[in-house]
Amino acid sequence: MTPRLLVDLDVHPRVIMQVLRHAEVSVTMEIYSQASSDATRDALKRLGESLR
Repeated sequence: MTPRLLVDLDVHPRVIMQVLRHAEVSVTMEIYSQASSDATRDALKRLGESLR
């Protein structure tokens, strides 16, 4: 299983960090996290709904 797949599956970054044996979560996030357009739209939609 690739790290990007774990990110796409919404696995918590700390879990990915442990799987990859990174010493710090910032390393994992810097290398493997990239918000997709769909994820960004979904987050903004949920934010808007929560503010109503």
